[in-house]
Amino acid sequence: MRRQTRSTWPALGGGGWAVLVVTIFTLAAAPSPGNEEDAGRTGAWDREAAANYLDQRMEVWLSEGTPLRTGNATTNCVSCHTTLPYALARPTLRRAMGVESPTTQETRVLDQVVQRVETYGDQELMYEFSDEKKAQSLGTEAVLNLLILASTRGKDGAPESAVQAGLEQLWQTQREDGSWHWLEFGLEPFETKESVYQGAALAAIAVGDLASGKGATDQAWEPGVRKLTGYLNETFDQRSLYNRTWALLASARLDGILTDTQRDGLLRELELQQQADGGWSLSTLGEWRWSASEAPFTPPGEVDSVLLAGSDGFATGLVIHALRQGGVASDHAAVERGLDWLIANQRPVLPAEQAPSAWRTHSLNYDRENGGPRGENTPRLFMSDLATSFAVLALSGSD
Repeated sequence: MRRQTRSTWPALGGGGWAVLVVTIFTLAAAPSPGNEEDAGRTGAWDREAAANYLDQRMEVWLSEGTPLRTGNATTNCVSCHTTLPYALARPTLRRAMGVESPTTQETRVLDQVVQRVETYGDQELMYEFSDEKKAQSLGTEAVLNLLILASTRGKDGAPESAVQAGLEQLWQTQREDGSWHWLEFGLEPFETKESVYQGAALAAIAVGDLASGKGATDQAWEPGVRKLTGYLNETFDQRSLYNRTWALLASARLDGILTDTQRDGLLRELELQQQADGGWSLSTLGEWRWSASEAPFTPPGEVDSVLLAGSDGFATGLVIHALRQGGVASDHAAVERGLDWLIANQRPVLPAEQAPSAWRTHSLNYDRENGGPRGENTPRLFMSDLATSFAVLALSGSD
């Protein structure tokens, strides 16, 4: 995976990131036997199986996902659990496999996003049953669409006209505080009141990617970028560890999001939350509230606390990806242990013979594993779609 360079917007903190990484994640002064093992370890995961799983799951969503009228055509809802992570991870995975041409599913996802941004104002929104949900749909989709466009820009990717249309929609829907209205259904981790912060971090990743691709930042973006980085920085300390991890990932793309002191504390917290087996658990990365304003904070359904307590692919992949993008070396002990966990936990997850191996994560909202009306196969694997995509990003970025 190519190393992203952060754009040149003025930083709020000093330039001590390299010093910080060495201070917190002390590296050996000389090569160690572990470095020689690194190539073998990261080479041990099954890329083809991961690709097959992601393609199968994306095909399911393209067939069964919520249809939306888009001009004179129909497109699918851009889902946070399947479409977005697929668009971010699948190009990285195929390049790691030596394949340049996009998959059929990549092409279909991109074509649909281009259709959405080019028919803005003449389309069905994700949710239209209230003015509040209309605003949330517009804000959420503006961020997700631009992030997909930014990640595919270039050869065989998004046309420049679509990128510019996506940017215009992003700035049009930005709130005065620098964030965007975000879909809120009391579902963790993507659809709660606190998810507004994650949405802003995703917007920062998209804008940072575009700025790097242009070779210079566009001055027309400056008011929006300043509001965005100000929002992420000024409210950072109020956020869950999960949301702050997204801010770390965004700070690798766009300057001005975190100070060195904020990074210092975050990296220490992430290292402390690593489990004994080397992975991270999504359940421990947040003070999950499901949009409730007062305790006790409980999910909308019954959950399997034993499953949630264990390390999972999404949390482990997200943390390692954020650390690696932030400059932490793949041979740092915490990263190595996390990579080892990912290698050891790629396994079949689909209920079929010869199913492709992938990574699991379980719902924070409902017990989808032990039967019941919310345990059907398609939604049961939504979080595992996320897990597999972020495991791919973490492993590919450390190869």
